[in-house]
Amino acid sequence: MNNDAISTAPTAIRNANTGRKAMIRIPATKMTERIAQISAEEGFIKGAVRHKDNGKEFPDVSLKYLGKRKDPYIAAVKRISRPGLRVYSDHREIPKILGGMGIAISPTSHGLITDREARHKKIGGEISCHIW
Repeated sequence: MNNDAISTAPTAIRNANTGRKAMIRIPATKMTERIAQISAEEGFIKGAVRHKDNGKEFPDVSLKYLGKRKDPYIAAVKRISRPGLRVYSDHREIPKILGGMGIAISPTSHGLITDREARHKKIGGEISCHIW
């Protein structure tokens, strides 16, 4: 049983991309829904729709693929900070993922934001995951 829903969402997205799935369900928490929303805003996924099944709510995440060969838009999703090892960074030290092609998602005092927003607002925080 996994109690870390934040790592469950990126792992589910990575596994679904590998299997070329069109849609997946992830655990419904504010953090996982915001991760899906940020991924959709950045163009890595089509979107996330809230779905209710047997009294429980789940975000249904629609994945994006390129062309007939169904090459995934997401090349990799990597969990950085985890319960056993927290990784924090100042706004000047937040890494640029693939020279700005990818994103780093950080939970901060202003909510869950991307690395670009954190640098612009000059806010540091925990580095949750990288998506490219």
